[in-house]
Amino acid sequence: MKQHPTYALDLRDSPLLISMPHAGTELPADWTQRYTEVALAVPDTDWHLPQLYDFADTLGASTLWPRYSRYVIDLNRDPSGRSLYPGASTTELCPLSSFAQAPLYRPGQAPSDSEIADRIKDYFDPYHDALQAMLAALRDRHGYAILFEAHSIASRVPRFFEGRLPDFNFGSNADSTLPRDITAGLCRRVQADARWSAVANGRFKGGYITRHYGQPVERVYALQLELSQAVYMIEDGRYGYDEAVAAPVKPLLRELLQHLQDDVTRLS
Repeated sequence: MKQHPTYALDLRDSPLLISMPHAGTELPADWTQRYTEVALAVPDTDWHLPQLYDFADTLGASTLWPRYSRYVIDLNRDPSGRSLYPGASTTELCPLSSFAQAPLYRPGQAPSDSEIADRIKDYFDPYHDALQAMLAALRDRHGYAILFEAHSIASRVPRFFEGRLPDFNFGSNADSTLPRDITAGLCRRVQADARWSAVANGRFKGGYITRHYGQPVERVYALQLELSQAVYMIEDGRYGYDEAVAAPVKPLLRELLQHLQDDVTRLS
């Protein structure tokens, strides 16, 4: 395990890399007076994903996740500031409001354009440099690489979608980053168990990382999974991991990732 000042990296042998760009929870200590109480609780974290995917080593999969919260900078946004979902509500590269639309900064404390440029250099670029280098190394070793973007979100977020979100939300940018039959097969495996629901390229089609790095013509395949937090944690504001609820989900996730590896290997 490599511990960088801004991320943790575990490089292993299989062609699969699991990236968790919203799993970070830290805020720079000298910024805390600038943030609101809401921001200090980092409620929009993709909670507990390193724990949920702690079986990655049994697949030989590499893992990468940041130390710092998406409130510092969102590693899954286009650094140009261009929206991933034009016309839909979304948060910025350096978010100014929570998913519940509460302000994250005290009055007059929001980052300037020059500070955002510094955050790109200090936080965004190191993560993406590591991600790009890992994918290149895996492709050089195996002839191809597979990027799995692990995300999670509260099951109900009115700002982004109506009602309750399906449990498993696969995104391949309208099948441009992974063949449709592979994504559809993963959906069917989830749907075979009546406890869970699944959809492909619904509300979540894959963020910047999936879209930017998923280039099948270059033999880099990418898939995002936006997992409802209701299937593995307590959704009551305490953000606790629920061992009993997560217990059946972890082996399913492992099975899905194994099939993803196997299916892409057959392509290659």
